[in-house]
Amino acid sequence: MNAQLQDYSHKRYNILTQEWVLVSPHRAKRPWQGQEEEVINDVLPSHDPNCYLCAGSTRANGMTNPDYQDVFIFNNDFAALQEKAHLGTVREGLLWAEGERGICRVVCFSPDHNKSLAQMTVFEITKVVKAWKREYKELGSRDFINYVQIFENKGAIMGCSNPHPHGQIWGQSTLPNEVVKKNHSQRIFFAENQESLLQTYLGQELEKNERIIYENDGFVILVPFWAVWPFETMVVPKKHQQHIALLSEMEEMDFADAIKNITAAYDKIFNCSFPYSSGIHQAPTNSEDNEHWHWHMSFYPPLLRSATVKKFMVGYEMFGSPQRDITAEQAVKLIKSFL
Repeated sequence: MNAQLQDYSHKRYNILTQEWVLVSPHRAKRPWQGQEEEVINDVLPSHDPNCYLCAGSTRANGMTNPDYQDVFIFNNDFAALQEKAHLGTVREGLLWAEGERGICRVVCFSPDHNKSLAQMTVFEITKVVKAWKREYKELGSRDFINYVQIFENKGAIMGCSNPHPHGQIWGQSTLPNEVVKKNHSQRIFFAENQESLLQTYLGQELEKNERIIYENDGFVILVPFWAVWPFETMVVPKKHQQHIALLSEMEEMDFADAIKNITAAYDKIFNCSFPYSSGIHQAPTNSEDNEHWHWHMSFYPPLLRSATVKKFMVGYEMFGSPQRDITAEQAVKLIKSFL
């Protein structure tokens, strides 16, 4: 099957979202004369007094950050969601709007301004994992928060306006679109098979060993069969777990080890600080039975051929469906070579 997929255009099915991606491996050989991004290799200081995320700095709202030593979390000064949104349901014919309450927080991974997860130690990243767990439980315990989205945008190319190592956590009243799709697919599969969808998928991937990048006692890093982005990866716990709050101390370190390995490998692919958006999809924090959920973390890097060539989602991707040129299997070989 793998050999047949390396030379001819085909579609691959995403079992989590029930959507298709067009794969065109023959297009990877075409010459590139399009947009090339600027590579910024500035040497950053360990502390920047002008950075509003650094320890001791004053943010735009006038508040001063403490002299934090590891992970620092605060409510976003320019939050996309409001905790006290007063808008209810507004309907007029086909026009429909609903109020959405939520809380947005910023998570500074480290006080070192010049570090990313790739430069941090497993011990340091484990502290970030512990903070994610605390925030998932704390936000999820609120009666108006039904989903907690943990994510990171790394690099200016991903719209990140500050190089200080940080991510975000948004807790909101309803399930976002991607989560609705994954919730539906996993619920149906679990009801029919009494096993999580990703547990079954992971077993097949481990047996075939064509898209596995790295594994430790608790986690597997792989390129999903249906990957959209050129170097997209997914970190999956081997054990069926609904959310990260269920991680043991050993599993916290295993998760941190997986994050360290994939982010460090990314930086070596094109010898640059590899940009990406990453996020954790996990069980909603509503009162429903979410036994069908198998949490996972995805990395969506936009680079295609080099540090300066970006994969744009335009044209057919905007009006038809996602499309990629290099196959998942080709991406695996390159990423694994840098572990």
